[in-house]
Amino acid sequence: MSKIIGVLASERIVAGLVEDNRVTGRVHVYPEPDSDAEGLQGVPADEIAELIRRLIGLATGGTKVDAVGVGFAGIIREGRVEESPNLQQVKGFRLQEILATSFERVLVLNDADAMAAGIAATRGKLESLIRVWTLGDGIGYGRYPHAEGVWEGGHMVVSLDPKERYCGCGGVGHLEGIMGNAGMRRRFLDMEPDEVFAEAKAGDQRCVDFVKRWHRALAAATATSIHLEGPGKFYLTGHNARFIDIERLNIDLQDMVRMSSLQGSLFEIVPTSDEIAVVGAAVSADRARFSL
Repeated sequence: MSKIIGVLASERIVAGLVEDNRVTGRVHVYPEPDSDAEGLQGVPADEIAELIRRLIGLATGGTKVDAVGVGFAGIIREGRVEESPNLQQVKGFRLQEILATSFERVLVLNDADAMAAGIAATRGKLESLIRVWTLGDGIGYGRYPHAEGVWEGGHMVVSLDPKERYCGCGGVGHLEGIMGNAGMRRRFLDMEPDEVFAEAKAGDQRCVDFVKRWHRALAAATATSIHLEGPGKFYLTGHNARFIDIERLNIDLQDMVRMSSLQGSLFEIVPTSDEIAVVGAAVSADRARFSL
C-alpha cells in the first residue's frame, strides 16, 4: 500500500499522510486555527516553500513516503507557478523543483484539480471525468483526470458588459469578477457577500438582480465546459456553495445548452473539506509516479 503525503496550499497550508485514498493520522495546518497569522497573503515564495516542507516533515512523522503531491493555487506548468492571482508573490516560482531537493518524488498541481482528483478518489470514480467548481474568494475549476492546458475556469468570460471590471486580474466580464468574494466586495462596497445574499432573500431589488446574475454566470461557464467536453456531473464546493440554488442553476443551464446530445448534466454540492483536496493531491502524485 502506497504512503503518499498530500498538501493543499491556497489561503492556508494543509498536509496529511494518505493511504488507501484517505487521510490517516493527524492533519497539519498552517496557520493553526488559534494563530494570529493571516494565511499566505504576502508571505514570500521561499517562506511558503519552507512552510510546505515543514508541514510535510510533520506529516511523515519520520516515515519514508513514496511521493508528495501539492495542490497549489494558480496556473501550474511542470511544477512551476506561472501565475497565481491571489498569491501574486509566487509568480514564476519553481515550487516543484525546490521541494524535490528534499523529497524524492514531488508533483505540484492546481489546487482545484487536486479537489477534483480527491472527489474521484473518495467516491470510487478514478476512471471517470470529474469537473468541480470551487466557490470562495476566487473561483476554481478543477478537472480530473489531468489534461494539458491552463484550465483557469474562473476567468472564463461570461459577460459582454464593459462595466464588468471586478475581477482581480483586471480582465473584463470574468466569472470570478461576478462570483468571487473579492469581486463581490469591489461591486458592493457597502456590503459583505453574506449580506448581499441575505438582502436578496429580504427582497432588496439590487441584490435580487445580482443573485440572478451570479447564478447565470456559473451556468454560462458550465455551459462552456459542456460545449467543449460534453455533459456530465459538475460538483460544487467551497465556502460559497451554500448560496447555490440548484433548481435555479439547472433552469439557467437548460437555457444555454439546447442540443439534445449535450443535455443531461447535473450539479451536486459537496461539503467543503480540505482533506478531500489533500487526498486528491496525494492520489495525483501516486498515479503520476507510475506514468514516468
